[in-house]
Amino acid sequence: METGTINEYFKFFITLLAVANPVGTLPLFINMTANQTAAARTKNGTMAAVSMAVILVVVLFSGEAILRFFGISIDSFRVGGGILILLMAISMLNAKMSNVKQTKEEELDSAERDSVAVVPLGTPLLAGPGAISTVVLYAQRYTSMLHYLYMILAIVLLAGLTACLFRLAPAITNLLGRTGINIVTRLMGLIMAAMGVEFIAHGLKQLFPGLG
Repeated sequence: METGTINEYFKFFITLLAVANPVGTLPLFINMTANQTAAARTKNGTMAAVSMAVILVVVLFSGEAILRFFGISIDSFRVGGGILILLMAISMLNAKMSNVKQTKEEELDSAERDSVAVVPLGTPLLAGPGAISTVVLYAQRYTSMLHYLYMILAIVLLAGLTACLFRLAPAITNLLGRTGINIVTRLMGLIMAAMGVEFIAHGLKQLFPGLG
């Protein structure tokens, strides 16, 4: 069965980690669960990670059908997804939350929710447009079931890591501080920017062969 190399799936995991950026989401998670007990906070963090995994796995299997339904070619989606990821990366390089993930209105609305696990933590903060685009683009590279299983494994690993980070959120935030979290966010933004440019370049090369 046709699959990618280990390096490709490792690259997919790192890209997804950078796009979801669970470390950068920790301050928001703590603010949203400030009035909850430790047990409730842990439950919300675990549910957010599970929600993210479920959404991304669903997109993994339905992404191609959605593109066909709207008559969008994968190369056009590569360019559009690359631009989206690049815009998010620019915000992250400035250590800011991109409006692509959450607007001010959505942030105010989330403050009034009793449960924040699925919305806005699971989506759009973790499984947002950038993460969804990344999964769809990588899913199109091969068609074998083993390829999909490897991608599911990467998504599950990310969900497990995210749940652990949320569980240890207060300790990690105290350890890194605002400056440390901003540094991690900027590093993730740099990785995202490179991936966004790669998606755009590959898509344009396929759409306009003369550019190659």
